[in-house]
Amino acid sequence: MLQLNFIRDNRELTIAGLERKYFKGATEAVDKLLGLDKQRRDTQSELDATLSQSNTLAKQIGQLMKEGKKETAEAAKAQTATLKTRAKALEESLKEVEEQLQATLVLLPNLPHESVPPGRTPEENVEVYTWGEKPSLPEGSKPHWDLIEQYDIIDFKLGTKITGAGFPVYKGKGARLQRAMIQFFLDQAVEAGYLEIQPPILINAESGFGTGQLPDKEGQMYHATVDDLYLIPTAEVPITNLYRDVIVAENDLPIKNVGYTPCFRREAGSWGAHVRGLNRLHQFDKVEIVQVRKAEESYQALDEMAEHVKGLLQKLELPFRIIRLCGGDMGFTSALTFDFEVWSAAQARWLECSSVSNFETYQANRLKLRYKTEGKTQLLHTLNGSALALPRILAALLENNQTPDGIRIPKALVPYCGFEVIQ
Repeated sequence: MLQLNFIRDNRELTIAGLERKYFKGATEAVDKLLGLDKQRRDTQSELDATLSQSNTLAKQIGQLMKEGKKETAEAAKAQTATLKTRAKALEESLKEVEEQLQATLVLLPNLPHESVPPGRTPEENVEVYTWGEKPSLPEGSKPHWDLIEQYDIIDFKLGTKITGAGFPVYKGKGARLQRAMIQFFLDQAVEAGYLEIQPPILINAESGFGTGQLPDKEGQMYHATVDDLYLIPTAEVPITNLYRDVIVAENDLPIKNVGYTPCFRREAGSWGAHVRGLNRLHQFDKVEIVQVRKAEESYQALDEMAEHVKGLLQKLELPFRIIRLCGGDMGFTSALTFDFEVWSAAQARWLECSSVSNFETYQANRLKLRYKTEGKTQLLHTLNGSALALPRILAALLENNQTPDGIRIPKALVPYCGFEVIQ
């Protein structure tokens, strides 16, 4: 959530930032917010003055009675009653305007970092790094959805039978490879100094609000309505919410957490050939890295997280590129996002497998996540990244490593899965 005092002091900058994210009606929204803010402050000032006057009169009444000035005391009592009535009305007005102010403020997305390129669509994102050579596949090579059927390692039909489309069943070497990747990603993160967390996969509405999924993406999450709980779209949500309403001790910073969870996304409105097979699922596995940092350290931390993801993909021997997202293609809560895409040889296209983002104070302001330094309380910065999301990694591994004798497993994963080839 944006900070109101920043918007108040930087109206034009806020409007320009919202427009770079293609937020519709930026000027109107900001001016409405500032109008409500002025109304709130004016109402608060009048309420404070009314209560102060009422308190002063209340103190005078006793003294007037002692002095025998009964008539004057009764007049003061009547005036006090009028002031109390006025104060109650002002309190109700203040509560109403504060609710309107909050409801307007939470609808504004985060402002983009100065390095975010202009643009509205994915085609306007900027490639900043590439690694690896695209493999040349042998004649007769297949996309991953045919390979998994050929080697009987994932069953989409069984998943549809049990649950519905987008919920695959992993079998045999497919299940073992999935488990191997999870353990490999976790071990790499722990080695890099992250503390492993195993969080719940159901969250309450307060947690969804804290990291910005609510109200922005309510329709994209699975909602268990009886208990008013949500299935998580990513481990970022429960892990970051560990620090909701927390003042972190300065010597406990930086915070670096990693967690594996299944993730659930309704992906409403998604269809077509680009979502075939593992390209887009309703349930998938992901290892997530999360950091909480001081403001002056957060962009260095973002670079470190990007380097960590680069190292994972290099160890998996997968050609990849890094994209700096333009303003119109960024997430609601992000100030700067780098997407990682692996090359899918059989599909001949790039597949997103990770996003690494800095949210600056946006989530921390919602979470009330702060630290105290030199006697002052300050908001922290939150960051997160996929390290990694498994489905598209698996798709690329299967397609890129297919040979006439089977699918070769990258050397880094062999100790974890216990086999070198899927045959």
